[in-house]
Amino acid sequence: MDYRKTNAATTTITRDKTDMERKTGNIYEAVMICAKRANQISVEIKQELNQKLEEFASYTDNLEEVFENREQIEISKFYERLPKPTLISLQEFDEDKIYYRKPDQDISKANSI
Repeated sequence: MDYRKTNAATTTITRDKTDMERKTGNIYEAVMICAKRANQISVEIKQELNQKLEEFASYTDNLEEVFENREQIEISKFYERLPKPTLISLQEFDEDKIYYRKPDQDISKANSI
Protein backbone atom coordinates (compact mmCIF):
# COMPACT_ATOMS: atom_id res chain seq x y z
CA MET A 1 0.00 0.00 0.00
CA ASP A 2 1.15 3.50 -0.73
CA TYR A 3 1.26 5.28 2.62
CA ARG A 4 2.20 8.57 1.00
CA LYS A 5 -1.36 8.91 -0.32
CA THR A 6 -3.17 8.08 2.90
CA ASN A 7 -5.62 10.59 4.28
CA ALA A 8 -4.95 9.62 7.90
CA ALA A 9 -4.48 12.44 10.38
CA THR A 10 -0.92 13.17 11.46
CA THR A 11 -2.02 13.97 14.99
CA THR A 12 -4.25 12.13 17.38
CA ILE A 13 -7.96 12.77 17.18
CA THR A 14 -10.80 11.78 19.45
CA ARG A 15 -12.72 8.78 18.19
CA ASP A 16 -16.18 7.58 19.07
CA LYS A 17 -15.91 4.26 20.86
CA THR A 18 -19.36 3.15 19.76
CA ASP A 19 -18.46 3.53 16.07
CA MET A 20 -15.53 1.17 16.49
CA GLU A 21 -17.56 -1.23 18.58
CA ARG A 22 -20.41 -1.29 16.07
CA LYS A 23 -18.30 -2.94 13.37
CA THR A 24 -17.17 -5.93 15.41
CA GLY A 25 -19.53 -6.00 18.36
CA ASN A 26 -16.63 -5.80 20.79
CA ILE A 27 -14.40 -2.77 21.39
CA TYR A 28 -11.43 -4.93 22.43
CA GLU A 29 -11.68 -6.95 19.26
CA ALA A 30 -11.72 -3.75 17.18
CA VAL A 31 -8.66 -2.44 19.02
CA MET A 32 -6.80 -5.72 18.47
CA ILE A 33 -7.62 -5.66 14.75
CA CYS A 34 -6.23 -2.13 14.48
CA ALA A 35 -3.17 -3.03 16.56
CA LYS A 36 -2.29 -6.01 14.40
CA ARG A 37 -2.74 -3.94 11.25
CA ALA A 38 -0.57 -1.18 12.75
CA ASN A 39 2.20 -3.75 13.34
CA GLN A 40 1.96 -4.86 9.70
CA ILE A 41 2.14 -1.26 8.49
CA SER A 42 5.10 -0.54 10.75
CA VAL A 43 7.05 -3.50 9.37
CA GLU A 44 6.26 -2.50 5.77
CA ILE A 45 7.37 1.10 6.32
CA LYS A 46 10.54 0.01 8.08
CA GLN A 47 11.47 -2.38 5.27
CA GLU A 48 10.81 0.28 2.65
CA LEU A 49 12.91 2.84 4.53
CA ASN A 50 15.78 0.39 5.01
CA GLN A 51 15.77 -0.44 1.29
CA LYS A 52 15.99 3.23 0.38
CA LEU A 53 18.73 3.96 2.91
CA GLU A 54 20.68 0.89 1.80
CA GLU A 55 21.54 2.78 -1.40
CA PHE A 56 23.52 5.28 0.65
CA ALA A 57 25.36 2.73 2.80
CA SER A 58 29.11 2.99 2.90
CA TYR A 59 30.98 -0.22 3.62
CA THR A 60 34.36 1.31 4.32
CA ASP A 61 35.82 1.20 7.82
CA ASN A 62 37.13 4.74 7.76
CA LEU A 63 35.98 6.58 10.88
CA GLU A 64 37.53 9.88 9.82
CA GLU A 65 35.16 10.43 6.93
CA VAL A 66 31.56 11.22 7.74
CA PHE A 67 29.34 11.73 4.75
CA GLU A 68 26.34 14.00 4.92
CA ASN A 69 24.09 13.11 2.06
CA ARG A 70 21.26 15.57 1.44
CA GLU A 71 19.06 12.96 -0.26
CA GLN A 72 19.40 10.60 2.69
CA ILE A 73 18.36 13.36 5.08
CA GLU A 74 15.32 14.22 2.94
CA ILE A 75 14.22 10.57 2.82
CA SER A 76 14.50 10.28 6.59
CA LYS A 77 12.54 13.49 7.13
CA PHE A 78 9.82 12.30 4.78
CA TYR A 79 9.33 9.10 6.76
CA GLU A 80 9.31 11.04 10.02
CA ARG A 81 6.45 13.21 8.72
CA LEU A 82 4.26 10.25 7.75
CA PRO A 83 1.30 9.49 10.03
CA LYS A 84 2.03 6.90 12.68
CA PRO A 85 1.07 3.30 11.81
CA THR A 86 -1.65 3.29 14.47
CA LEU A 87 -3.31 6.33 12.90
CA ILE A 88 -3.11 4.76 9.44
CA SER A 89 -4.66 1.52 10.70
CA LEU A 90 -7.46 3.38 12.48
CA GLN A 91 -8.21 5.28 9.28
CA GLU A 92 -8.28 2.03 7.31
CA PHE A 93 -10.60 0.51 9.92
CA ASP A 94 -12.95 3.50 9.68
CA GLU A 95 -13.01 3.20 5.88
CA ASP A 96 -13.57 -0.60 6.03
CA LYS A 97 -10.31 -1.32 4.20
CA ILE A 98 -9.12 -3.95 6.70
CA TYR A 99 -10.09 -7.56 6.06
CA TYR A 100 -10.43 -9.66 9.18
CA ARG A 101 -12.11 -12.92 10.03
CA LYS A 102 -12.88 -14.92 13.13
CA PRO A 103 -11.44 -18.44 12.84
CA ASP A 104 -13.44 -19.79 15.78
CA GLN A 105 -16.71 -18.90 14.06
CA ASP A 106 -15.53 -20.50 10.81
CA ILE A 107 -14.92 -23.78 12.67
CA SER A 108 -18.30 -23.72 14.37
CA LYS A 109 -20.05 -23.17 11.04
CA ALA A 110 -18.17 -26.13 9.55
CA ASN A 111 -19.19 -28.34 12.47
CA SER A 112 -22.86 -27.50 12.12
CA ILE A 113 -23.04 -28.62 8.49
